[in-house]
Amino acid sequence: QVQLVESGGGLVQAGGSLRLSCAASGKISSINTMGWYRQAPGKQRELVAAHTSGGRTNYGDSVKGRFTISRDHAKNTVYLQMNSLKPEDTAVYYCHLMSIGSMGDWGQGTQVTVSS
Repeated sequence: QVQLVESGGGLVQAGGSLRLSCAASGKISSINTMGWYRQAPGKQRELVAAHTSGGRTNYGDSVKGRFTISRDHAKNTVYLQMNSLKPEDTAVYYCHLMSIGSMGDWGQGTQVTVSS
């Protein structure tokens, strides 16, 4: 089983920054993709950013140029540096891990609130 533990959410003013962390533990394939999704009230869950074990990254259009995803492979941890935050970034942010042969695993979610 895989466990994902997120941290770093909170309340910040527009224009500010936050850094999210997600540590994975358990049986984890060496080939995987770790990423972040978010879900705002009344909206569908959407991709924020993803980082493959091979080093490739992918970002949602709304966060390109403002958010940066990175990984510490030795610690099985993924980070999301969020800069120039906007009120529309307010959502619950979920960590996600996808491995070969897995249905995918989710973290419990961390709230990010950006005030105007």
